[in-house]
Amino acid sequence: MKGIGQKPYWVGMNMSDEEEPLSVESRIAPPPLTCPRCDNLLPSELGEVKCRICRSEVKVEHEGTRKAWREEKISCPACNKVLIAGVDKRPAKIECSSCKAHFELKAHKVKVEITCPKCECKLRMNQRPGERQITCPACSAVFKINF
Repeated sequence: MKGIGQKPYWVGMNMSDEEEPLSVESRIAPPPLTCPRCDNLLPSELGEVKCRICRSEVKVEHEGTRKAWREEKISCPACNKVLIAGVDKRPAKIECSSCKAHFELKAHKVKVEITCPKCECKLRMNQRPGERQITCPACSAVFKINF
């Protein structure tokens, strides 16, 4: 049992190759935007963003997202205390005010649902810019999608 003011036993331990550092995924993502040059999906980030298709540099700002990020409530992965993020960027390094654990607040991974054109099975995957070749796990049909 730990005493008051002591760090949990896992904070500050040397991590082996198999252990991952503490992290939490944000629930808030910037709105999906397309490149003004090639009309393909831009990475889900704010600031200077490079289109992964045509390599154009695009400045993306959205004050609503930055405000939501600053005010986002998250749970410490070490002690489960609810914290207010207080930072307007993702990823961000956070320290818990209660247990002093350090963790990363990761960017939200936007997921989309697509339908297999052959068997109409619903597939859920991470949305990312560019063309992807998909193999349906239900019927093994191979098809391409473009975001």
